Amino acid sequence: MMRWFALLLLLPSLALAQPGVDAITITTNPDGGQTYSVTIQILAVMTALSLLPAMLIMMTSFTRIVIVLAIVRQALGTAQTPSNQVLIGLALFLTFFIMVPVFDELNTQALQPYLNEQIQAGEALERASVPIRQFMLNQTRESDLELFADISNHGPIADPSQVPFSLLLPAFVTSELKTAFQIGFLMFIPFLVIDLVVASVLMSMGMMMLSPLIISLPFKIMLFVLVDGWGLIMGTLATSYYI
Repeated sequence: MMRWFALLLLLPSLALAQPGVDAITITTNPDGGQTYSVTIQILAVMTALSLLPAMLIMMTSFTRIVIVLAIVRQALGTAQTPSNQVLIGLALFLTFFIMVPVFDELNTQALQPYLNEQIQAGEALERASVPIRQFMLNQTRESDLELFADISNHGPIADPSQVPFSLLLPAFVTSELKTAFQIGFLMFIPFLVIDLVVASVLMSMGMMMLSPLIISLPFKIMLFVLVDGWGLIMGTLATSYYI
């Protein structure tokens, strides 16, 4: 399965490396008629492009980042500010930043040797699967791997390199969700304290009809700016993959 994922990543580049591939093949029949068929290469490339969004979300750092950013926005209480488009854009660019070492290794070890005709396609796919698989294994908890191994009756796994992709993917996604909510919980606490303090002050002053959120919002924004909140969040998310 890991080879198929690597193939999907390499297919657009492999297609560009073969300029002689025709989009449509025209076959002349003995009776003079013509048959039109789409080549397998073009069909594979289009299939890969349709799967790229799912792969980007579920097999990179995107899931953890976008969840943490959404929790922080909820903790600030700023409704739709930043907007969903801004959060997704931040998550995408930070994902590219975090995944650069993986993509560089994939390009150096698999794509460039293949484009230079130094290795065959099969070997290129085998090499391309190594950095992607290693990244996912480094971020996956052993307990999550054991969970899905028990569900599928796979048995004990002696070597991490022997983990099948059918187990690695759900275990990786589960680990990313756990980590994202743990980071989000820690970042939620300071804003929760501000809300509690403001609510207590308003209750003691008898101003029960005034929403605490209206009063606490400026204080939470001020705290977030003073401590360089965005820098701390981006730094925490980036370093969480390299510690």
